[in-house]
Amino acid sequence: MKTLDNNLPFNLQIENQLFSSGYELVAGGDEAGRGPIAGPVVAAIVVIKPGIYIPEVDDSKKLSSKKREKLFEEIITMVTDWSVAVVGPDLIDRLNIYRATKFALKVALNSLSIKPEALILDALELKGFSGKQISLVKADEISFAVACASILAKVIRDKIMEQYDKDFPGYGFKKNKGYLTREHREALELLGPSPIHRKSFEPIKSFYGQLKLFEKV
Repeated sequence: MKTLDNNLPFNLQIENQLFSSGYELVAGGDEAGRGPIAGPVVAAIVVIKPGIYIPEVDDSKKLSSKKREKLFEEIITMVTDWSVAVVGPDLIDRLNIYRATKFALKVALNSLSIKPEALILDALELKGFSGKQISLVKADEISFAVACASILAKVIRDKIMEQYDKDFPGYGFKKNKGYLTREHREALELLGPSPIHRKSFEPIKSFYGQLKLFEKV
C-alpha cells in the first residue's frame, strides 16, 4: 500500500485535506460504460466520513471481477451513504455520452440520503452542487472515495450486461460487456444491432445510415 510522509494511504490524501479543512462528509463519483457500443452508462456516488478506509480499494480497472465483487460488499457496508444511477442507450443517443454521464452522476448525487459537503469527480464538474467540488484527472487512481464509486458502478454495470447476454444472446455481452471486440463486431455483421446497441456510436450509426438509404431506394 503506497503511503506518503504523513503515513496516510496515497489515495486518502485528498479526502484527508478536505477533512482537515472542516468538511465532514466527502463524496466521490465515477462511472462505468462510457466506451462500449452497447448497454447503459452507470454512475455511482459514495459518501465517506473520517475513519472510513478499505485498504484493497483501487481503480476498478486494476482489479479482477472477483476482487471487485468482494470489495463491493465491503464498500456498501462501510461507507456513510451510496447511490447508483443507470442511463440506458436511448438516452445516451439523445444526449451524447458525455452529457449522459453527467446526467447519471447528477441523478446519483440527488438520490443520496445523506448530502455531502464536498465532491470529488474524475475530470468532470456538475452544475448545481452547492458544496466544494474537485475535478481530477484519473481521480479513481488517487481518491479512495472515487475508487469506491468506480467499483460500485463497474460491478453493477457488469451484472446488467450479464443479464443482457441472456436477453440478447449471440453478441457475447457477458464477456465483452458491450465493448467492440472482434467477436462482437462479427456478431453485429451476422445479427445486426440489438435493442441495447447505441445508435449514435460506430459502427451502429453507419448501419442505420445505410438502412435509411436502402429504404429510400
